[in-house]
Amino acid sequence: MPDDFPPDHLFGLQPRRSKSFRLSTDPFLVEKVRDIVGLYLNPPDNALVLCVDEKSQVQALERTQPVLPMGLGYVEGVTHDYYRHGTTTLFAALDIVDGEIISQCKPRHRHQELLSFLKHLDANMPAHLELHLIADNYATHKHPKVKAWLVNHPRFHLHFTPTYSSWLIGRPPPIRSSTNSSASVNLLMGHNTRQCARRRFISNRADCLAGC
Repeated sequence: MPDDFPPDHLFGLQPRRSKSFRLSTDPFLVEKVRDIVGLYLNPPDNALVLCVDEKSQVQALERTQPVLPMGLGYVEGVTHDYYRHGTTTLFAALDIVDGEIISQCKPRHRHQELLSFLKHLDANMPAHLELHLIADNYATHKHPKVKAWLVNHPRFHLHFTPTYSSWLIGRPPPIRSSTNSSASVNLLMGHNTRQCARRRFISNRADCLAGC
């Protein structure tokens, strides 16, 4: 390219940018969208609506020096080199009303860990409330043992997003007073990931699992 060739910004060109899309093939797309959006717009009485998701293969990194916090006039500082302590899986549930997040880190991403997280929710949510969980179609969510546990715990109600539509998880309309309630659960999980497994000065993988 000649040196005198005009830069991209003179013509409004942005060749580095791209968009992606995926069309849902779910035959019950409309019904599922109405169900989930209905929970966001008009949550049931005496119930909590929780958006549940997982983030697997989170690297548990130990920086060779403590993280230097962000301050006035300078950004957060981390060393370039680090020690690896394997990976962890973050399970999280977002309350769409107040933006509160309940999370746990688990060593693996299987139905056993999901059951453990559901039991954690059951123990920490008020017993008189029904729990409506919005989740994607990951195989662990539909494992026979998970289904059997749900049958024995009737206050749990699972609402699955349409195929290829996990973006519906945690995107209620911005009608709540909380600033977090209209944020995507994926973005909030990304924040929790950094707090739990990337920005902490951990000495081993067990510290990460215990600290979430």
